[in-house]
Amino acid sequence: MTLAVLRDLLELVLPADCAGCGTDGVPWCSGCAGLLAGPARLCRPDPCPPGLPPTWAMASYDGAPRAAVLAHKERGALTLTRPLGSALARAVSAAAAGAGCREPLLVPAPSRSAAVRERGNDPTLRLARAAARCLRGTGVEARVAPVLRMSRRTRDQAGLGVGARAENLAGAVRVPPRLADWVAGRPVVVVDDVVTTGATLAESARALRAAGAMVVAAAVVTATARRGTGLSLLTCRD
Repeated sequence: MTLAVLRDLLELVLPADCAGCGTDGVPWCSGCAGLLAGPARLCRPDPCPPGLPPTWAMASYDGAPRAAVLAHKERGALTLTRPLGSALARAVSAAAAGAGCREPLLVPAPSRSAAVRERGNDPTLRLARAAARCLRGTGVEARVAPVLRMSRRTRDQAGLGVGARAENLAGAVRVPPRLADWVAGRPVVVVDDVVTTGATLAESARALRAAGAMVVAAAVVTATARRGTGLSLLTCRD
């Protein structure tokens, strides 16, 4: 039995505390859930990387939302897939509505192969699929197309500044030719769990456009706002 499988089984049978506030026996309490209830907000990094599509987020990347995203991504907390996926679905709905798109194709931002191997899964893909299920439950014919791949090795983005993130990812994402038909001519919403400088979303959008996709927007669960550090300050408006 692999470590990832054992972790998933333990999570199913053992009670968990709220990932956001620590409330006993509840993996995600109603109070923390309210922080991701919306409405979605349109966010723009400053400075904004070239080619970044309009990006919608549900909450700032701090407090309980940040704790939930980290627990889902770094610790494989599967009980958070549904609430985070539901939040992402609402961001996608706002993004699609803002672009006049009725049947968005969700394309998850790519993960580094080393990170996927270490975690035993791809949390961004898992969230995208959960969001698509939520959208289909409301009558929106959303589908997921995991077509983005890293074309070269990159550094972990954590701790990198605006310029370093852009340089690290420049030309690093591609759509393999065998997968281009999935997205060519289709309206696409790029999805991720968090946006910081926008470098990942911008590079993903570039690769999708090169494959013939119509990138109409991006949607994330949370958006980072950093003040006084030289990194991006995301200003959101309702």
